[in-house]
Amino acid sequence: MDVLSDAIAAMRTGLPHSKRHDKYAPWGMSFPDSDSTGFHVVLQGSALLIPAEGEPVTLGPGDVAFLSRGRGYALASGLDVPLEEIRQLPDGSWPELPPPVRESGPVTVMLCGAYHLDRGRAHPLLSELPEVVHLPSRIGAHRSLRAAVELLGMELEERQPGSDTIVTSLLDTLLLYILRAWWQTERHGSGHPTGWAAALADPAVGAALRAIHGDPAHPWTVEELGVHGGLSRAAFARRFATLVGEPPLTYLTWWRMVTAGRLLREDSVPLRLIAQRTGYTSEFAFAKAFKREYGVAPGQYRGRAPGGRSARTA
Repeated sequence: MDVLSDAIAAMRTGLPHSKRHDKYAPWGMSFPDSDSTGFHVVLQGSALLIPAEGEPVTLGPGDVAFLSRGRGYALASGLDVPLEEIRQLPDGSWPELPPPVRESGPVTVMLCGAYHLDRGRAHPLLSELPEVVHLPSRIGAHRSLRAAVELLGMELEERQPGSDTIVTSLLDTLLLYILRAWWQTERHGSGHPTGWAAALADPAVGAALRAIHGDPAHPWTVEELGVHGGLSRAAFARRFATLVGEPPLTYLTWWRMVTAGRLLREDSVPLRLIAQRTGYTSEFAFAKAFKREYGVAPGQYRGRAPGGRSARTA
């Protein structure tokens, strides 16, 4: 898996959910703080996105807004309309709302989606996202994202056999397209990307990150990772630490532990095999490293519900 796919997989829990909303002005919805992250796509009409902090964002047809932090926000037809609080159900889906009241105002049609995330495993690549990622509709821009939105809209508008699986797959695809569009915008927009946008764009560091994520069990050395990027050991170590924020082997160890946590949650393979898949020659050495990072033994972690304490916080 590539770095972006891995970063998503490390945080995702449960299934994503999506819904189509038809609204007639005046209308307003508020969403409280949650462990979810989500998106809104305006298919027709317009909407005003009001974040917890910062200025409201006007969304027009084709605009995509991604809320990355799980903080409360509102969507409305205007600033002065009453807001109806919308709380997700325990499984992450939304409650059924009463049919829209048709008044004199114009109609707004939106696609809304939500993803359950364990923010205790937040990859720094995702932690750098702003609270609101706004991707305005532009002719010729982000064509793959637009195609995924169109397919999702079709499936939600008229359910067909297989729609449940198709919608889930499209939501996973849409999330990756949204994040890819954002990183591409960061990389090419100013001409001077920073943080993880710069790390992924850097030939040497990007190559090393792909190598680590492609085979976290390999006994990587700084010199070997530097060879992947065509740099000497010292030059590579400096560049990696500058762009990623920590030394190469520190990041490798952390990613191995994140990978181990994911395997413990999602797979029933023996600890011995998880140790091998994450670069440890013995189950004892793996268990010691895992407890140092997570605060609990691997067996205890496996027995708990997802979303417990983890190595980093968002």
